Amino acid sequence: MLEIVDGDTEPTIQSLFDADPYRAASFTGRIEWGVGNDSSVKAAGILFDWSKTHLTDSLLSDFEALAEASDFAAHRSALLSGEVVNITEARAATHTAQRGLGSNADVEEANRLHNEMQKLVEAIHDGTTGVVKHLIHIGIGGSALGPAMAVDALTRDQKLVDVHVVSNIDGLALEQAFAACDPATTIIAVASKTFTTIETMTNASSALGWLASNGVQDATMRLVALTAAPEKAVEWGVDETRVLPFPASVGGRYSLWSTIGFPLAIAIGWDDFAAMLAGARAVDKHFTATDGRNNLPLRAAFADQYYTRVRGCQTRACFAYDERLSLLPDYLQQLEMESNGKRVTSRGEPVDGPTAPITWGGVGTDAQHAVFQLLHQGTHLIPVDFIASIAPGDNLDPAHHRILLTNCFAQAAALMAGGDMSGDGQDPARAFPGNRPSATMLCDDLDAATLGALIAFHEHRTFANAVLLGINPFDQFGVELGKKMANDIDSGNASYDASTQALLQAAGLRE
Repeated sequence: MLEIVDGDTEPTIQSLFDADPYRAASFTGRIEWGVGNDSSVKAAGILFDWSKTHLTDSLLSDFEALAEASDFAAHRSALLSGEVVNITEARAATHTAQRGLGSNADVEEANRLHNEMQKLVEAIHDGTTGVVKHLIHIGIGGSALGPAMAVDALTRDQKLVDVHVVSNIDGLALEQAFAACDPATTIIAVASKTFTTIETMTNASSALGWLASNGVQDATMRLVALTAAPEKAVEWGVDETRVLPFPASVGGRYSLWSTIGFPLAIAIGWDDFAAMLAGARAVDKHFTATDGRNNLPLRAAFADQYYTRVRGCQTRACFAYDERLSLLPDYLQQLEMESNGKRVTSRGEPVDGPTAPITWGGVGTDAQHAVFQLLHQGTHLIPVDFIASIAPGDNLDPAHHRILLTNCFAQAAALMAGGDMSGDGQDPARAFPGNRPSATMLCDDLDAATLGALIAFHEHRTFANAVLLGINPFDQFGVELGKKMANDIDSGNASYDASTQALLQAAGLRE
């Protein structure tokens, strides 16, 4: 494994700036895409700045050598050409084909399934299927986190249909959605890869019962199924014309681009959904065509590997200085921790060191008044990602957005530089050591294309980390054991330790 070093012997970030007047430029990169019509196309994009980290040219060269030794280029090619990369389940991972980059067969299938979804989306918007004002989207994990995050980010100013995403089996979550919707103008989307997930199917049954008990005739015609098992959906009672399949090779946490994105397309319209795919495709093209440190998702993985495996950092924080991205840290938690939270390699051998750090975060400036105390003066070294948009999401006094951005940039500067608020250096409680790393992702604007690009960037970053670690990021067996045990307990076919038995009795679930 990479050797953990003594941070006190490493150059400080400030000293790296002092030694290199061009550091800010050389450790910054940008991904762009075109927007506008054919006669007036302008560039939009995201700026990625790693200059406030401990990365150096020498470290980047070492990590480039690691990528070559890990056969990164071959793994990337296998992913993007539809080869089997999910070794344990003998599957490809074809989420990029949903955005237009993959094998011809995978891209053609994605286009066909998108066309079917577009027809239903536009029929609903046109009123062909009756008046639809509300959608309750029922799923869990990636089938809910992605849609919830994207709908929240892109519908702050307007929405074509009011969307409520329900994932929790706690009935309160579903009741809150019911309270916000009129059953006469509500449709239900049920998102489940296998159409057997117990939480999702239990919630779906309750939602169907809610429609029927409120006088909705033929309530099953209000159901839309988003699944890789269309036959199961039809057996369950969904009309086959309302089943929107997606390939089994598209994993849940990578599925927003597929028909799992139906609630987003319903909320924002097909053109904006297509724009999100286009923004992601711009990152796909960069990831495909660029090598070494100039490949920005790979460079992010180099930083991740340095802090996790060289400096021993156990967590990485992400703070979105944009209210529209308030759910992004939750989304990244699943993407990164479910993908790379593994203890064995793709060969089934023990991993020789830490894998995924614990991903956490929040929204600025709220987080500054809560958790930033630990970031600045705590004993943990925690690399931080800051995400912000140059264009505001509001129409209020520009002072709001100016204060938001200045706080974002100031926090990164303060983490690096540190300081002394006592003025004389005599009060250690007011001293800030500095030398705390951060990266900044600065978006020109936060629209559908930008959101797509941000998500695709983190998908490829996660994949690049997995390649460098030698693990499979596309299975998630750690999710299954607890589910199996819960099912066994519910069916009464199993008994467990004395503590669990006592808790079941205390809750009235056992005599």
